[in-house]
Amino acid sequence: MREDSRRRAIAAALARLYPDAGCSLNYRSPFELLVATILSAQCTDERVNLVTPALFARCPTPQAMADISQEELEGLVRSTGFFRNKAKNLRGAARVIVEEFGGALPRTMDELLRLPGVARKTANVVLGNAFGLSEGFVVDTHVARLAGRMGLTRQVDPSKIEGDLMEAFPKEAWTQLGHRLIHHGRAVCSARKPACSTCAIERLCPKVGVARGA
Repeated sequence: MREDSRRRAIAAALARLYPDAGCSLNYRSPFELLVATILSAQCTDERVNLVTPALFARCPTPQAMADISQEELEGLVRSTGFFRNKAKNLRGAARVIVEEFGGALPRTMDELLRLPGVARKTANVVLGNAFGLSEGFVVDTHVARLAGRMGLTRQVDPSKIEGDLMEAFPKEAWTQLGHRLIHHGRAVCSARKPACSTCAIERLCPKVGVARGA
């Protein structure tokens, strides 16, 4: 099978498996998604979703987040891990949003990257899900693992993996395909024991780095 045909077949198979795959973080606004995504670093989405209701009730706007004390914010986000740095970044990002963007979350990659705690992964999550803008490919641990196993990249650096995936698939597919890869990584292609024998795309996957008999 030609490589471009194989990639299309992978995307089509994942679409059949996870037609409604989407962001698993709970949010009601672009700002809430930004906050939740920052908190999700080194933390499960499930834990973040337990923390954010009280956090958003206390800090419903960037101004409220900018005004809250570091100590109080640390207490609200403590269970997400790395809480001191996350609280510092959240307050810093909120201040930039208020002071430089009039309290509205910016809608471009370059502007989002000016916010403390925001790198390309977080910016891609916000742009793709809150604004429907495909500016890049979200590369989390699941996407990085699956992209390597499926032979979609030989890179290990997230920015280089992102570049390979952006070249491999059409721009309009980036956001949704990212969600589907994450869902497949959680459900089937796990880090330690991938269920290759029951995987619907096994015939399309070279299983790079996977032990025989998986």
